[in-house]
Amino acid sequence: MPNENSQGVSPDNLILIRENMTWNEALSYCREHHVDLVSITTELLQYWVTERAANATSSHVWVGLRFTCSFHFWFWIRSDAGCYQNWAPGHGSDSQQDCGIAGAVETTGRQQWVSLEENQRLNFICYKCSGDSGEGLIHP
Repeated sequence: MPNENSQGVSPDNLILIRENMTWNEALSYCREHHVDLVSITTELLQYWVTERAANATSSHVWVGLRFTCSFHFWFWIRSDAGCYQNWAPGHGSDSQQDCGIAGAVETTGRQQWVSLEENQRLNFICYKCSGDSGEGLIHP
């Protein structure tokens, strides 16, 4: 696999945080310490996320995917999101959604996107800038 996509994101820009937090806590943590929760916009980026997720200590990892009850659709928290999708069967736009849910990636199996209650406590993946003083790519 190549190291960089057309948006300049490489696997070195992704950091797995092996600390269990709610979706909102994970979002705040990523924004305070790095840039944001990762938004998966390409198949290549999905590959890199699944590589990081395989080292998680939770069954899923939070990513920057959110459901809005007001408008009844899923959106990525970064505005440069593309058309790539990798929903597990029964999740995403084709399923009935409740308020208070966010998107996560399975850490095993097909590693597809799923909708979970945002108050669940999971590991998560942050996007960081190149040259960010990395405490490493995986935080215990």
